Amino acid sequence: MVFAQASKSLVRRFTTSAVRRSQEWQQQGVPGSNLPFDINNKYKLTAMFVLFFGSGLSAPFIIARRHLVLTAAK
Repeated sequence: MVFAQASKSLVRRFTTSAVRRSQEWQQQGVPGSNLPFDINNKYKLTAMFVLFFGSGLSAPFIIARRHLVLTAAK
């Protein structure tokens, strides 16, 4: 019982301090203020999404092609 009360107070102190710390850099009520990228320019946002997802989706195909080219050269 004592352990449960101690852990509950520890969790409460941590969560309140974490919320308090997060308020320093986050603007309340502004959509997208806590994102690591800018959402105001839709063309730049689209280009960044295409580069991010395109690089991840194309990497296996590029690696497989490189492997096939290296094994064919032997």
